[in-house]
Amino acid sequence: MLNVNPDTVCRLIELAQAYHVREPANIPNEDNNTVDDWSQNMLDDHKDNTSYEEFETIIKDLEPDQQHEVVALLWLGRGDYSLEEWDSTVKLARQQWSPETAQYLIDHPLLADYLREGLELHGYECD
Repeated sequence: MLNVNPDTVCRLIELAQAYHVREPANIPNEDNNTVDDWSQNMLDDHKDNTSYEEFETIIKDLEPDQQHEVVALLWLGRGDYSLEEWDSTVKLARQQWSPETAQYLIDHPLLADYLREGLELHGYECD
């Protein structure tokens, strides 16, 4: 049974997807067609992108044991551990905890997929 609210994890999944779809902003080349420049820059990251800030806030607002479970869900969904090893996986996440949990999580480009898979293994689905 999870101590972290599955709805919270679903929100983290949404934010991770929004964050990882972004690309670093680039300056259009004057030699290129402006239409090409527009299509290249549609997904560029801009200062108004707040997905990471919200992601980090949610993680920091979680109780430590809930943060451990989110990390354990990542590992479970990635296939590092099985559901039968859940308690020991959470214990390992507790031992390896750092204040940089949000950054550790978001550094995984497939985080949304891993969290979703981890939730599904626990019997939960995001709408």
